[in-house]
Amino acid sequence: MTHPDLPSLNALRAFEAAARLQSVKQAAKELHVTHGAVSRQIRALEEELGVALFGKEGRGVKLTDAGLLLRDAAGDAFARLDGACAELKRRTEEAPFVLGCPGSLLARWFIPRLDRLNRELPELHLQLSASEGGPDPRRPGLDATLLFAEPPWPADMRVFELAAERIGPVLSPRHARFAALRQAPPQALLDEALLHTASRPQAWPSWAASQRLPAAGLRYGAGFEHLYYLLEAAVAGLGVAIAPQQLVADDLAAGRLAAPWGFVETPAKLALWVPLRRGDGRAERLAGWLKTQLADRAVR
Repeated sequence: MTHPDLPSLNALRAFEAAARLQSVKQAAKELHVTHGAVSRQIRALEEELGVALFGKEGRGVKLTDAGLLLRDAAGDAFARLDGACAELKRRTEEAPFVLGCPGSLLARWFIPRLDRLNRELPELHLQLSASEGGPDPRRPGLDATLLFAEPPWPADMRVFELAAERIGPVLSPRHARFAALRQAPPQALLDEALLHTASRPQAWPSWAASQRLPAAGLRYGAGFEHLYYLLEAAVAGLGVAIAPQQLVADDLAAGRLAAPWGFVETPAKLALWVPLRRGDGRAERLAGWLKTQLADRAVR
């Protein structure tokens, strides 16, 4: 629905501010524009309506009858608009902030920190949506998505880079050859039946390349559909697994897993993906909180 008889909204806003404040100078200050810009908008509005809105009174100006009529109507309209916008913003900020996250990252890193997040960012009203594979950041209903991915980033998303991905082999003290392997060089893993996952088929070959080991020499043992199950198998002592550092940080700190060969950086980043339509500031606050947590708990 169009309103062809309505004048410029900017001109109405300039007039309403000047009429309410009884000062073009104060209106310009409130609107963060120049005195001349407000005067030009008012003159244009008078020309369009064909009436004078201000008249001279001594050395100052006062509203004409037409100006008084428009002041009351414009003031009421802008007050209602301001109220409606404030209500919509309140509803948006009180609605749950839905975060998509791979199940392995959710279970092994996010959930242990969820209580702290809720205490420190109570206004977030966080709601988590787990995905067994890589979640689709464009899925309807998601306000943001946390995942490992490689740049370049898409133009329809704001992407907050949180930490570089670093991967490395891990094994449990319950592993039958733990004592020997923890002192062995990386090439000792060529003799191991390595645990692996279908969701990250390039993880072991990428690590082998970083160690100048032949990927063709790797031997694979039990395979798992998802990273979460792979790491549970490693914790149980069933073999040597490979994983992002962030997902095993708590296991390393607790002694459930060890990483004798350290971690190597990959081209991927752990990042928060936010659709461009989001604009209430909660994504920025969440990104800042996540980045701080990742920095504080980095395993060196």
